[in-house]
Amino acid sequence: MAYDTPEHIETILKNLPLKPGCYLMKDNQGQIIYIGKAKRLRQRVRSYFTESGPQDNKTRRMRSLVDDIEFIVTENEVKALILEENLIKSHKPRFNILLKDDKRYPYIRVTWADDFPKVETTRRVKKDGSRYFGPYAAMWAVQNTLRVLRKAFPYLTCDRAIDGKDDRACLFYDIGLCNAPCIGKVNKTEYRAMISELMDVLSGKSE
Repeated sequence: MAYDTPEHIETILKNLPLKPGCYLMKDNQGQIIYIGKAKRLRQRVRSYFTESGPQDNKTRRMRSLVDDIEFIVTENEVKALILEENLIKSHKPRFNILLKDDKRYPYIRVTWADDFPKVETTRRVKKDGSRYFGPYAAMWAVQNTLRVLRKAFPYLTCDRAIDGKDDRACLFYDIGLCNAPCIGKVNKTEYRAMISELMDVLSGKSE
């Protein structure tokens, strides 16, 4: 360790699993001061206590107050993201980035009324036939969630009129981030079934 880490914290760090999940950092009063998620818990949490890890003032202050670290293992990174968001909303840890002004909280909107629904971020909930998921504590949480979900559910992000007859797909199809209904790789029924599964994940049904 690059810092004068207490022995009991070093023991916790050495025994963290190399699995996805959430970690909860607590102060000496047992108060949760920070909640995060990780693809590999041991690597992520240990990084806070090394010279190569985050060095901003907030992290330095938080690190000095950590007296205990708890963790929750999840089946995959998507479940860790959803759990992280729920824990942050429930506990409101002081070192998590929260919206503290009068801005509207961000949501994920699925434009389900469209033949080929898109997945977007928004701060306004409207009665427009779309499905809304949230609110999230901060936009970074929404962006993290969508970045992971898109790898499993390669949804549309372009503004093309989809008829399946385009000559070629965009770059996102080439890198596996769109399943190209524009060129007929999937039809309307198949595409909507995929989006339905994505909404199940956002609802917590991620089996």
